[in-house]
Amino acid sequence: MPVQPNSIEARDKAYQLHSYTNARALERDGSLVIDRGEGVYVYDNNGRKYIEAMAGLWSVAVGFGENRLVEAAARQMAKLPYYHTFTARSHGPSIELAEKLIQMAPVPMSKAYFTNSGSEANDTAMKMVWYRSNALGKPEKKKIISRVKGYHGVTIASASLTGLPNNHRSFDLPLPGVFHTTCPHYRVYKAEGETEAAFAARCAKDLEDLILKEGPETVAAFIGEPVMGAGGVIVPPAGYWEAIQKVLKKYDVLFIADEVICGFGRTGRMFATETFSLEPDIITLSKQISSSYQPISALLINEKVYGPLADESAKIGTFGHGVTAAGHPVAAAVALENIAIIEERDLVGNVRALAPKFQSRLKALESHPLAVEARGIGLIGALELKPRDGFAAGQLGPKLLAIMMEKGLISRAIGDSLALCPPMIIDEAQVDTVFDIFEASLEAFQKQLAA
Repeated sequence: MPVQPNSIEARDKAYQLHSYTNARALERDGSLVIDRGEGVYVYDNNGRKYIEAMAGLWSVAVGFGENRLVEAAARQMAKLPYYHTFTARSHGPSIELAEKLIQMAPVPMSKAYFTNSGSEANDTAMKMVWYRSNALGKPEKKKIISRVKGYHGVTIASASLTGLPNNHRSFDLPLPGVFHTTCPHYRVYKAEGETEAAFAARCAKDLEDLILKEGPETVAAFIGEPVMGAGGVIVPPAGYWEAIQKVLKKYDVLFIADEVICGFGRTGRMFATETFSLEPDIITLSKQISSSYQPISALLINEKVYGPLADESAKIGTFGHGVTAAGHPVAAAVALENIAIIEERDLVGNVRALAPKFQSRLKALESHPLAVEARGIGLIGALELKPRDGFAAGQLGPKLLAIMMEKGLISRAIGDSLALCPPMIIDEAQVDTVFDIFEASLEAFQKQLAA
């Protein structure tokens, strides 16, 4: 549909630069303007209805239009619309949320620290690791290891941790001192004849070899998503995390678990740390912590991290880090209410109950002639399309996505993989609708390609 002069679409093209978007293509084609949301559905400004099968950006756990979150925000806005947590100041919502997070943490944690986004949380984790090494008298122990295809954010530091080329190209990233080890995507990175168990062991050996090459005395931390999200929904093979953690403990390397996407129920446990029996020193959280109704993120740090950090702040006289809106009272109040809804309505149980159907229907798509692999766990998954002559890598996914959206389903094309991560309130009939549309879209795309 042509963009009408002075329409909201035209004004968007005229005034706004969009994230993760080809700016010249936006000038030509315009954007999809979402006007409102209700449950698992959103509606554009022309009244068209879509199932939002990505929960926004992997984040709207309780669905759209949840009045309890609106009311929690309004109550707090009327009482104390803003205050900070600098210079030994505090306020009720940040205290209550910190207490709640420490109490529900999947492994023993000492303190919660608030930021505004997953990127900021991982950026802060990196700074904390450096600060701690200096506190311990180990200024050389600063290197951070991430993974190819890992996603940890877009600040200068967190984008360096991210292992995706388009987050580095033309930004002069990654920073020195950040290294990337093997991605645990078995189908793509396995050697010929290599079993999953052997592949998992090799991933751990690759990590160990990298630590030894750089020098264990210089490697401070390893960061990883329990399940990779923006890298294509990559679920590691059995035994992977057990092997990786053995290497980290052997060389005294801190483990940062990035639960920005996985946290608060997505894998069928409250935290994916539980799903994969992880023992992280730092956990970063965002997205489903507030269902993204308000921007907020958190780091949970154990005593091994907190103790040296606290000592160094006493030596210097301050922990010289913080952002204006960290632990914002309205955002914290919304997060508390959001977590209460997840618990009261047993949305994690809903994920477990629906996961077999969700994963079964996703796996069934793998047999389609256009598909090469289905991947997922809980209520998160992706279908990857086969390479095709005449199409460069990454060109097929957006074309299928456009068909899906025409049929009323919002997914996300990660290269040639179509991701799904619906709100955790989704029901069985809506899961069927998601996959019915997905199947119909694949059929329509196949006919289009054959024409």
